[in-house]
Amino acid sequence: MICLGLTACGGDAACVVGAAEGCGDGLTCESIQGGEPRCVEPVIVRGRVFDALDDAAIEGARIVARDANGGARSGVTFSGPDGEYALPISVPRDAEGDPLDEAVTLRVDASGYQSFPSPPRQAVPLDLVTATLVEGEWVVENAATDVALIPREASGGTISGTVEHPDPGGMLVVAEQGGAAVATSITGTGGSFVLYDVPAGATDVRAYRAGLFAGPVSVDATGDVDGVVLTASGEGLATVSGSVNIVNAPGGLSTSVILVVASTFDEVTARGETPTGLRAAPVDGPFTIEGVPPGRYAVLAAFENDQLVRDPDEGIAGTAIVFVDVAGADVDISESFKVTEALEVISPGASGLEIVTSAPELVFAQDSSEDGYELRLYDALGNLVHEDTMLPPGSGSMPIRYPLEGVVTLEPGMIYQFRAWSFGRGSLISATEDLRGVFQYEP
Repeated sequence: MICLGLTACGGDAACVVGAAEGCGDGLTCESIQGGEPRCVEPVIVRGRVFDALDDAAIEGARIVARDANGGARSGVTFSGPDGEYALPISVPRDAEGDPLDEAVTLRVDASGYQSFPSPPRQAVPLDLVTATLVEGEWVVENAATDVALIPREASGGTISGTVEHPDPGGMLVVAEQGGAAVATSITGTGGSFVLYDVPAGATDVRAYRAGLFAGPVSVDATGDVDGVVLTASGEGLATVSGSVNIVNAPGGLSTSVILVVASTFDEVTARGETPTGLRAAPVDGPFTIEGVPPGRYAVLAAFENDQLVRDPDEGIAGTAIVFVDVAGADVDISESFKVTEALEVISPGASGLEIVTSAPELVFAQDSSEDGYELRLYDALGNLVHEDTMLPPGSGSMPIRYPLEGVVTLEPGMIYQFRAWSFGRGSLISATEDLRGVFQYEP
């Protein structure tokens, strides 16, 4: 950093962390490791939002940064006509004013598109310490700051508003009609939210975060609705506890347990949205999730990538999806969740989203005790594209291979995920993990 007198290099008593007030042109106030806050060059995440299928720029996409726990790390910005955006992020600095090591992810929403990230897509962490000083700004700009959104069939208006609370950032805002979620949003540090593509009709809006809850507020969703105010409080919170039983897996493994707002849960794909902080990890036995707001939740164990999956054998105890209702009293889940070793995904998408230029061969490790396998291919919107429920067992220790060439017509730009399940003696034994096997077709 180049020192510009006391404005850039000394402590600035008048400046407020995260704001430009009290600083010179182009500077912002940030906390300094081992020192007083002072005015320094801002950190800006720059990128582009575009249509995954035709690469067209998306104007008006809403972008907010989140920390590793899902909390808001920025205000909100919107993409321009060229799809490009610039998102300022308040970042603690070292004694020289350089950004400290911290990672954030992006949440991106736009009318007519699936929100990003949406399982099985995961947001790639952006390491802010990699920022480069360019013309008075610390800029983070790389492949992960360019976000492709998947178009979806959608119609309706927007509901926008604010969560009122001294610390309103990072709340999951859910719009429900008839008990089912029709749109979600994440509040920025200022508490604002926008819910896109809300069908016309009576709509209840709620906001969730560990330790905080707001709503419901009833809205007549006719066209665009502005100025909705959700007043958040810490009343009616509870603790959800239970246990996980890890079986038939290597020693030393642990997993996680998350609470998914039930109205967002899709039973076909077993996915949904989790409010910030409603997660327990690492778990290899009893678990506790505190500060749970009122509401109904699906409890998911082993949803994240950890070499484990929820045991798919529905004929034994501890394998069914559990729903809990929270209304101020603590909830103890009596039945232990049974978790087992996952089938290993070899390719594509063993560790993250993988780009493929032709219809790939789906490859996964075999299960030594299987009679056969089931395989399903989904697109990013959760639609079943192809399935084969009678794959024969493997030979020796060789992996199972399933070529898609000539079997499925893939859509250019679309993101897909394959899942595989092993079965034996009429029951499912294991499965690939919920967030692996993801690839994008770019011929």
